[in-house]
Amino acid sequence: MAATMPRIAVKDLTMAYGSVVIQRDVTFSIQPGEIFIIMGLSGCGKSTLLRCLMGLVRPAQGEVCYDGEPFWAASAAERARMMRRCGVLYQSGALWSSMTLAENVALPLEAYRALRPRALRAVVSLKLALVGLAGCEELYPFELSGGMRKRAALARAMALDPDILFFDEPSAGLDPLSSRRLDELILELRASLGATIVVVTHELASILTIGDNSIFLDVETKTMLAVGHPKTLRDASPEPKIRAFLRRGEADATTA
Repeated sequence: MAATMPRIAVKDLTMAYGSVVIQRDVTFSIQPGEIFIIMGLSGCGKSTLLRCLMGLVRPAQGEVCYDGEPFWAASAAERARMMRRCGVLYQSGALWSSMTLAENVALPLEAYRALRPRALRAVVSLKLALVGLAGCEELYPFELSGGMRKRAALARAMALDPDILFFDEPSAGLDPLSSRRLDELILELRASLGATIVVVTHELASILTIGDNSIFLDVETKTMLAVGHPKTLRDASPEPKIRAFLRRGEADATTA
């Protein structure tokens, strides 16, 4: 049986701001339907890597391919076409405060789909229902809790039925219960939609709960130290700093 083509393939990627190298020689692949975690200590380049994948930051060297198509070597029009397959959940949620939830979710649909008003409302209501916000169409972001705002932003990210979802610190600012519920929602959406999900996070519970595969970026050597399932890296990585990162809190728990 032929191997499945990666949904995303990254080869020999070097990221830099001017002469300052953030990461070098980063190579990995993400399979269709995978939840892939980008992890590492603060300042290692996690968000910069995510921006390279999203088409917001051009790498200094290397390439990103979507289903075998080179992204950065393509024309601007082709890159825009590829990015329309993607949805993004920003760390802050980035909802428009002056718009209702329905208006926020409708924005990408109005830009890229020719839907009649009744059909538009139906799609918006469906997306909000998928994230547990049925009946909240007329609420404004300031009327929601932090967890509800993240779910509303997720509904907007899913508006165009993307093949790929990018999440930038989705649990940031959430209490443990809301964070756990968001993790459960991510797993449910992957199961129902079959989307490939790329997550930047430092939240240990989320990494170990939802991750199918992961990459660890090292702030000191400025390159990737490992690729693999987070639990496998936690238990068997030869790199002490990876084991320490994925086992943090265990010592406190055993002495409490």
